[in-house]
Amino acid sequence: MAKQGLDAAPGVMDRERRWTEHLPARLRPYAVLARWDRPIGTWLLLWPCWWSVALAPGRPEWWLIPLFGIGAVAMRGAGCVINDLTDRDLDARVARTRQRPLASGRLGVPQALGFLALQLLVGLLVLLPFNRFAVGVALASLPLIVIYPLMKRITWWPQAFLGITFNWGALVGWAAATGGLAPPALLLYAAGFFWTLGYDTIYAHQDKADDALIGVRSTARRLGAATPRWLWAFYGVTLVLLAAAGWSAALGPWFYPLLLPVAGHFAWQIRTLELDDPRSCLRRFRSNRDLGLLVCLAIVAGRIGS
Repeated sequence: MAKQGLDAAPGVMDRERRWTEHLPARLRPYAVLARWDRPIGTWLLLWPCWWSVALAPGRPEWWLIPLFGIGAVAMRGAGCVINDLTDRDLDARVARTRQRPLASGRLGVPQALGFLALQLLVGLLVLLPFNRFAVGVALASLPLIVIYPLMKRITWWPQAFLGITFNWGALVGWAAATGGLAPPALLLYAAGFFWTLGYDTIYAHQDKADDALIGVRSTARRLGAATPRWLWAFYGVTLVLLAAAGWSAALGPWFYPLLLPVAGHFAWQIRTLELDDPRSCLRRFRSNRDLGLLVCLAIVAGRIGS
């Protein structure tokens, strides 16, 4: 759906929810800056956290679920502010992003920095109930969040760096639930990495024409028409690593057959993807919210079965 209202640009699809238009006018640019009108990014950041909490051995630490939900909203918003501060000049030259608050001038740098500090404070408060090891693991992700926006300028594989950053919650979730790290968490983190390589390559195909004009690099531009073949590899490795994580965590037998809907979803994304149709790319990218749910249900079933 094309953007409308304050964040609109003709023919550009960059919005999922319009509820932010009901906020007071002064707050709307901040809501758009944090992408509260586009919760898909929060879901993609949150699912690896919830996966690892569900995968962890022993009695489920369900109190972690809402904390990770709050933390995902805050840290995804903080990451978006850092990204937009770094890319505001580039965003002004791309059709899909030129109406973002910093690129369009609706917010200034000091306002964005203040909003960033507020969201980081919320993220810090979420960490207070965690054990020390989990807090350390979580804080280790901050340099990655800062560095990520620069990757599109220096490598054809910024999606790989996003995978490293966006799935860090798989490590934090396990650490918060167990007080340490173990092979299941590392395998789950690796699975999330390849999952992100797939879905963010699909997402990047929306901007490939503008990116070529302004010199921004991406796997969409690097892989081009060969993208579907690479997606089979990315998603295939994701499935293998998910199965390995379940085996390493001694999940019950229900886990493995419930990976079949995950495989089917991956196949649907690839077989129906139209690389030169932004609507097709966006729909398949957003569908990964549902895929994350399928993986979580498989893990929960496997944990119950064990």
